[in-house]
Amino acid sequence: MKTNRKNICAHLALALAFPIRAALAQAPQASADPSVTQLPEVDVVERLDQARDEIVPSLGATSYTITKERLDSQSQGEDAPFNQTILRFPGVAQDSYGQLHIRGEHANLQYRINDVLLPEGISGFGQELSTRFVDSLSLITGALPAQFGDRTAGIVDIHTKSGASLNGGDVSFYGGSNDTFSPSFDLGGTKGKLSYFFTGSFMHNDLGIENPTSSVRALHDYTYQYKGFGDISYVIDDTSRISLMLSASYSDFQIPNNPNQPVAFSLDGVKPFNSSALDENQHEQNYYAILSYQKTFDKLDLQISAFSRYSGVLFTPDETGDLLFNGVASHVDRSILSNGLQLDTSYKLTDQHTLRAGLSYTAEIATVNTNTAVFPTDAVGNQASSIPFNIPDDSHKNGYLYGAYLQDEWKVLKQVTINFGARYDVVNAYTNQNQLSPRINFVYQPTDTTTLHAGYARYFTPPPLELVQQTSVNKFAGTTNASAVTLSSPVRAESSNYFDAGITQKVGKSLTLGLDGYYKRAKDQLDEGQFGTALIFSPFNYNEGEIYGGEFTANYEQGNFSAYANVAVSHATGEDIVSGQFQFDPAELAYIKNHPVFLDHDQRVTASFGVSYIWNDTRFSADCLYGSGLRSGFANESKVPAYATVNLGVEHTFKISSTKSIKARVDIVNLFDKIYELRDGSGIGVEAPQFGPRRGIYAGLSYSF
Repeated sequence: MKTNRKNICAHLALALAFPIRAALAQAPQASADPSVTQLPEVDVVERLDQARDEIVPSLGATSYTITKERLDSQSQGEDAPFNQTILRFPGVAQDSYGQLHIRGEHANLQYRINDVLLPEGISGFGQELSTRFVDSLSLITGALPAQFGDRTAGIVDIHTKSGASLNGGDVSFYGGSNDTFSPSFDLGGTKGKLSYFFTGSFMHNDLGIENPTSSVRALHDYTYQYKGFGDISYVIDDTSRISLMLSASYSDFQIPNNPNQPVAFSLDGVKPFNSSALDENQHEQNYYAILSYQKTFDKLDLQISAFSRYSGVLFTPDETGDLLFNGVASHVDRSILSNGLQLDTSYKLTDQHTLRAGLSYTAEIATVNTNTAVFPTDAVGNQASSIPFNIPDDSHKNGYLYGAYLQDEWKVLKQVTINFGARYDVVNAYTNQNQLSPRINFVYQPTDTTTLHAGYARYFTPPPLELVQQTSVNKFAGTTNASAVTLSSPVRAESSNYFDAGITQKVGKSLTLGLDGYYKRAKDQLDEGQFGTALIFSPFNYNEGEIYGGEFTANYEQGNFSAYANVAVSHATGEDIVSGQFQFDPAELAYIKNHPVFLDHDQRVTASFGVSYIWNDTRFSADCLYGSGLRSGFANESKVPAYATVNLGVEHTFKISSTKSIKARVDIVNLFDKIYELRDGSGIGVEAPQFGPRRGIYAGLSYSF
């Protein structure tokens, strides 16, 4: 089964290679006849890129952007996992299993590639997106304008490398500690009106998931990851183009073992063994295709996109071991297929008014196939037999998301802009709800160096269909997988009011300072937890939630030297769990009903710092990540200890010619070998401890042509 799934990526790559090669061979060639007018393709592409950005701008929200130069100077450069890249933004807290929390929210992130919404997949361990194909990366938070719906904690806006800017490529190898081995390639260029960019990578190491112990090497933690991405665009004329994005990823993960755990159950004919010998695995795959058409008229710009995405996660237990240690062994196979359309338009009504409107539609089919081995229990819940039996629990659900928005960017004065509008969202899935959400933002620029903004947004956040727990509680009554709580109210969409205000100040030509504050009040606050043996998250609701905080940023660039600093403070609480109650301990459930508690991902202080200097084609860089600790203990009343990790990097470029070069890079991650916990195994929705990676030394070579 595993081999067949790996072959999917290979077959897909081969299937794509032939039409791509044919398209390149048949693309129009530059004419030698001077009487034939040729389009200035690079200029056309740049104009179309600018027009596309203006269709869905941030318009008064808080936006942070890092360029290719910043990506190169971060720890591990382009070879850094994508979540580690986002950690360098303000207010982003690190969690286990590759999770990220922005401004005190659990996930709730929306990803866009070249201004097109990427449909959601099943969250797992793998980083489906790759830092390698990023040209610039923005994080948009705060009071978002009306074009952004559903996932609103942050918009991760990716602009990819392009064939027009590359006209070549590179081949690289990166590896080092933790048995890391990672070859990759980029290839891009133009041929007449056709532009193309492709990237692919393979990665293997023995630290695929955070180590549950503080040891240097994890037990049973190998991972194999394959990724491929392509972006092909064709300029129809100087006002329109069509583009196709394709992506495929497949990952295998061993679930790391925590040795010397107590055996809690007896299994007929099997002798107990050490938990260090367990063999649990998880396999993840994600594929998507996005076809977009962009057209620019005199006053109207539009982009329409059709997308399709498949995402699947398969958890295979160690049936014997899981029964001995947990009394439950679940084989879980989840998948979701999403198809949809997205339309965004911008119309310049007058010099003072720009109208923007759009529609979106997504149809989803989520499938869960579960087979769980359990033991029977007696009247008081003790194991009644050492012979297990299987309980199948399969289900599927169709879901539909609809969205529409209309807004006006009004330039009241030269220094004052007001953007106001609303969006209407509908979700038909496990919950049938809708909401009209007004939005308004003010931007005031009293001088060329000072910008103030303030905004309000009403948000509507549907639960992710692919993660909703579909277990039939009654099926497991009288077994070792029975829930102490049998109540299971359906998960609902979150509704919230969000306020944001901030200031950006340029000091001289080199220093930019920023300060931003936010407040959110939510009804049916969504959160997620990892419940049970399969490492897949499940959403649930608090009746009420409150999140507030602030962020300070500083960026300095002078010649070959650059530096940045981000410090964020956050406070996130919820009260009274009102859905998925069967997943919780009865004592915690009763306590939370009448007491506001910290959300498990609440981290009071989060910070990141970095410096970079280029000297004679050599880049020296250092950065640091700090976290005051995520929540732990009964009802999240405690927290894990604070930590700080320092990373160093050196990269030298050997120039061979005007178009060819070799880059050599060395990175040290966690320079001082800091031992720190992201999770200690306690807290709401936390099942196991996870430690951050120990010191690692990595090196890479890259040949650009």
